[in-house]
Amino acid sequence: MTQPNDNAPEGEAPKQATENKSDLASAARKTAGRGVWMGTAVGIGSAAIVAALLYANKKRG
Repeated sequence: MTQPNDNAPEGEAPKQATENKSDLASAARKTAGRGVWMGTAVGIGSAAIVAALLYANKKRG
């Protein structure tokens, strides 16, 4: 176990813990943005494939 720090004021979070939380939050935002773009790209690609198949199976006449 760690020794209690007599110099630390009560009720305040250590500075390092606060910095780690902000780093995790920014990393989560970046990852979520990438996921949204990937989902959008997959959706557009799927729609293009469906449109191409419908056009290819269309009877010309």
